[in-house]
Amino acid sequence: MTDFLSFGEIMLRLKSPGHERFFQSPEFEATFGGGEANVAVALSNYGLNSGFISALPDNDIGQHAVNELRRFGVDTSMIRRSGDRVGIYYLESGANQRPSKVIYDRAHSAISECKPGDFDWDAVFKGAKWLHITGITPALTQDSADLSLECVKQAQAAGVTVSCDFNFRGKLWKYGNSAPEVMTELVKYVDVGIANEEDCQKSLGISVDVDVETGELDTKKYEALSEKVLELYPDMKTIGITLRESHSADRNGWSACLRDREQGFKLSRHYEITDIIDRVGGGDSFASAFIYGLNAYEDKQQSLEFAVAASCLKHSILGDFNRVTVEEAEKLMSGDGSGRVQR
Repeated sequence: MTDFLSFGEIMLRLKSPGHERFFQSPEFEATFGGGEANVAVALSNYGLNSGFISALPDNDIGQHAVNELRRFGVDTSMIRRSGDRVGIYYLESGANQRPSKVIYDRAHSAISECKPGDFDWDAVFKGAKWLHITGITPALTQDSADLSLECVKQAQAAGVTVSCDFNFRGKLWKYGNSAPEVMTELVKYVDVGIANEEDCQKSLGISVDVDVETGELDTKKYEALSEKVLELYPDMKTIGITLRESHSADRNGWSACLRDREQGFKLSRHYEITDIIDRVGGGDSFASAFIYGLNAYEDKQQSLEFAVAASCLKHSILGDFNRVTVEEAEKLMSGDGSGRVQR
């Protein structure tokens, strides 16, 4: 029995060394990652009983992915062993004014070939408290979209709280349906929404006057955006929206806001992040810490501050997974961001 579940895909991550361009040297750093897997790992790091629902081929690469999740204490018993390949993504880390670049190689991956009926949801959700899903898996294939919808419907029927990161990935929506056509139906079954400004607009088709390119943020627009999401989805209880100011690939402003139906709109502390080590997985680190915060603290402001602090720290860590502890995030929450050596 696992309390906190995440459904989606874990991929092989192949990254050029340091800040090199692709094939500048004949090497790739091989690790694993993926939005939903990143959340499962972080929740386990925070001491929660977490598990991952997915599919992986029964070969050496698939087994190494399973082993990596197990290394962090994630329950892998709900991973279906099927298909022929593990999805891959290639990453080139940007610097200064050169942005990072991601290339996907996910066609015919094991999870993308799964269909409704392939998972025993009664067994999966027995005793579970929480399910996390994203807008990434529904973007892979029509079967993936149908399976994702089945997953949230079954979770709701089982009395499981559902969170969804609306994650918009324009490079993935290629099979015919647009993101809003799929996501607006799926989000009807979501209790906790997680997003950035682009996700709200491009995944849900919600139009607000927010410019994501200038790096300048008007928080009143996010107040209106969060209010509109809850108006359109009356069963959603809470939404958290990250506010990223992209000054360059190395320097970002970072904060977030929250709106729920009890405590209203809240804005977090703002962090100026310089010398970013790896921003990939930053949104997932917010999502996982937001889930933890909502379950660990009664005060929603504290939940939000924990999520922002933990995800701020993720920008200092190489790889998809956020390896910070609750104590480290709470220390930053308390105002200690000095980075002094701990002896």
